[in-house]
Amino acid sequence: MKLLLEILVDGFVISALYSLGAAGFTIIFGVSGVLNLAHGGIMVIAAMVAWLAAGRLGLGPYWGSLAGVGAALVTAYVTYFAIVRPIGRSRRIPAIEKEIFVLTATLLWAIMIQEGLAYLFTSNPVAVPRLVGGITSVLGVTTPTNELVIGAVAWLVIGLLWLFVTRTRLGKAVLAASINPRGLALLGFDLERIQWFVWGVYGLLAGIAGVLVGTFLGASSDEVGGLTASAFSIVVFGGLGSVPGSLVAAYIVGFVETLTAYLVSPSLRNLPALVLLILVLYVRPQGLFGRR
Repeated sequence: MKLLLEILVDGFVISALYSLGAAGFTIIFGVSGVLNLAHGGIMVIAAMVAWLAAGRLGLGPYWGSLAGVGAALVTAYVTYFAIVRPIGRSRRIPAIEKEIFVLTATLLWAIMIQEGLAYLFTSNPVAVPRLVGGITSVLGVTTPTNELVIGAVAWLVIGLLWLFVTRTRLGKAVLAASINPRGLALLGFDLERIQWFVWGVYGLLAGIAGVLVGTFLGASSDEVGGLTASAFSIVVFGGLGSVPGSLVAAYIVGFVETLTAYLVSPSLRNLPALVLLILVLYVRPQGLFGRR
């Protein structure tokens, strides 16, 4: 019984983190049509910078976390302005081939990020300082209070994102851009400015998710590929461009990975996500809630 409760608590936390990371990944695809394979790299940069700022520079966990989120925001904009935007505007690349060029370019960018982090910090895992200390008893199972705070912060950010998209004019424009960008342009909206804004939102979401993951599981340059694989699997599983689908898929993947880590081996925790991705591609290629 105790093991089951531990799995439920850890599964909830990691699923909340995956939901947060996948929401940004999904928004970027919906608006820009980009599957950013450097996603895991941006998250790890956030965690590494938070660890460096909080520990080595002595800024503490909160200022360190803010520095990590800022680093992710900058990296997201570098990804857009240095990689995605030039490919999208290139006249030498046929339109039908631009998606594969973006996939390849972001994959190479992810490898560069991973190697750069390994060079600067080594590939050894580091522990990002916890946001809060102490332990809390949940149904008789003691768990670090930081884990519960992580889950609460993740869902608070997702809730704020939902309010923004459904209650503000700019948020509704972002949602419309993911459905019919040409129609939005006819209404007088500047799609370029919306792109800039969406990549900023994505950077913030990836940064917050990366810092929270770092405080929960630690951070390492070797995690770049695994985090990207998990996010990619969740987004495809839930349905490309569907935020609700990503949230549902995040909890399925999160709990399956947690079960694998507890009952089989922590080193194999990312394997189920890839297996689920293969099954979905065969059975329902559009995902649980996907339109395309």
